[in-house]
Amino acid sequence: MDLRLMGLDAPVLHALHQMMDLSDDTSSDKASFNAPTRCYVRDAKAMASTPADVKEHPNSYVFVIDMPGLKSGDIKVQVEDDNVLVISGERKREEEKEGVKYLRMERRVGKFMRKFVLPENANIDAVSAVCQDGVLTVSVEKLPPPQPKKPRTIEVKIA
Repeated sequence: MDLRLMGLDAPVLHALHQMMDLSDDTSSDKASFNAPTRCYVRDAKAMASTPADVKEHPNSYVFVIDMPGLKSGDIKVQVEDDNVLVISGERKREEEKEGVKYLRMERRVGKFMRKFVLPENANIDAVSAVCQDGVLTVSVEKLPPPQPKKPRTIEVKIA
């Protein structure tokens, strides 16, 4: 059935082709379409597959993430934009040996990432990370509460 007979004009058809990814046109028209990029989708999957526990202690915030089998070189902890804690890395597949084949593969491989917006009282200069027994623990110290300002007395002069 010809969609033009139903009263659909060319711009609508072009948009449908883009949404359905049927368009053969690889020019910048596709780039302007408001669809998530592959990089965004990959990062979203990496974030969804990395569960974390976040605890608040009286003097710090603690982030706990399971990272079995990873070495310290596979994990990256950084602070971006002055208040975003980013924990990322990659779990690589073991090299296949001759004569050995997988019967089942259930452990995740690939990139992982988590981002946490830190509160205003987080001291980004005092961040520590320790990976022990496959558990990464990132501690961010809290800044001391600000001292309340004392009222200032101004001397009144008589003119």
